[in-house]
Parts: sequence; structure tokens; C-alpha cells
Amino acid sequence: MTDRIWTAMAGLGFLAVTGAATVTPALADPYSLPIASSPAGVAPPDAAAVAVQQVLAQVSAANFTAPDFRPGVVRHMVLFRFLKSATPFQRAEVVRRFLELATDSRRPDGRPLVVSIETGVQNSGEGQDEGYEIAFLVTFRSEGDRNYYVGRPVVNQPGLFDPAHDAFKVFAAPYLAGAMVFDYRVAAEASPVPAGAKAGKAGRRK
Repeated sequence: MTDRIWTAMAGLGFLAVTGAATVTPALADPYSLPIASSPAGVAPPDAAAVAVQQVLAQVSAANFTAPDFRPGVVRHMVLFRFLKSATPFQRAEVVRRFLELATDSRRPDGRPLVVSIETGVQNSGEGQDEGYEIAFLVTFRSEGDRNYYVGRPVVNQPGLFDPAHDAFKVFAAPYLAGAMVFDYRVAAEASPVPAGAKAGKAGRRK
């Protein structure tokens, strides 16, 4: 499994940063620079990755993973693409063990990290799935719980990441051809206005 897939499997693919976090502006004419300026197969960190690493450096790993760090509903979306060699049993076992994290992922004092985990197989007819076969949606009460659950490579300090999730990543890696992760805080939601009710705002802020 490639480092890139490991990064995605860690839970916050866009949070992983390897090497220096600072970027030195190019002094040469940008059109004279080589196109392939990064090592092959290593994606440069995006803005979210750099921003989160800066927050982590500012608040310390202990505060970053604390249950009350940035409270509010956080969704953690994970998509898997299995290797063709993965058997139906192996695929089912990956799904079973992922769902068990709802119970197994806990803090040292026994408090659960996860509010819920749901899963389902891709069944869209739009042809935009890019080969991803199954999705998981994990809900947390805070960014701190999400950060503790995600753990490595974002948080590497022993005792500040979830050992159950870490063990799951080791188990699942040999069966996966790809993984994609997208996290977000629930900032707003909208629902249909009941028939006969007075129309109000389209969305309700959290």
C-alpha cells in the first residue's frame, strides 16, 4: 500500500503533512521551472493540511485531541476501493471491523469517541464514483474526538490517538486499492418546508 493511501486511511487524508510545512516562494521565472518539482507519488500538502498542522503546533497535541476541543458535530466520510484480489470474505471483514470501531474506539477513561458509523455500497447511476465501492460516515461530537480517533500520521504522540482505529488501518491496508477521506463540521442544514407552513430561511445555522 502506498504512503498516499496510508495517509487517506489515517482518517484525515488532507491533514497529513510530511517534511517541512513552510513553503519558500520561487525566485525564478515560474515558466522556467521544471514541471515535476515534487518527488513522484508524493502529493504536496493542501491549504487545509497546512492550517491544521499550524493549529496542532499552536495548541499542543494534548489540547488538539481533548474531547472539548472545538465542540460541535463533525462528519468523517471515508470511501474505499478494494483490490481485485480481495475476496468477498475479506471485504466483509473490513466492513465489519470498521463498524465495530463505534464500540471499540474509546479514550483511556472508557468514554466513546464515535457517535455513530453508517455504511453502504455505491449504487449511484451517475458514473462519478471513480471506482470507489463502499462509503462510511462517522459522526463525532467535537474536532478533538475526531482528532484523537484519526491519530497517525496527524497525531503521533503515544497515548493521544486511538489504538483501535490504528489497528484497523493495519488490518485493512492489504485489501485496499485506494481510500478517500473528507471531513467537515456541520455548519448549516436545510430541510423542506412543510406544506402550508410559512416559508422561512432556506437553511438553519448550527
